Amino acid sequence: MSSSASKGLADQPQKSVLVYSRSGCHLCEQAFETLRGLQAQVNFELTETFIDGNPGLEHQYGEQVPVIMIDGKVHDFFRVDPVRFLAAISK
Repeated sequence: MSSSASKGLADQPQKSVLVYSRSGCHLCEQAFETLRGLQAQVNFELTETFIDGNPGLEHQYGEQVPVIMIDGKVHDFFRVDPVRFLAAISK
């Protein structure tokens, strides 16, 4: 890869991925682990927020967890499709 191409990649801001989750949610745990594994392929910040006890988030997302957000926008619910996620995070 040329130095200008490398510089172009380095200049891109790191994507932020947020997983809205619930305590004891098996699908949430699976989604988070899948995303952790995908960090080996592409660089992104990964955080998890539990919606338990937050009336606003519980009302908004309820039983749809896990909710995967990329840069503040809903990407997916319930499961992570690695191919679809990598395509979205690479945009």
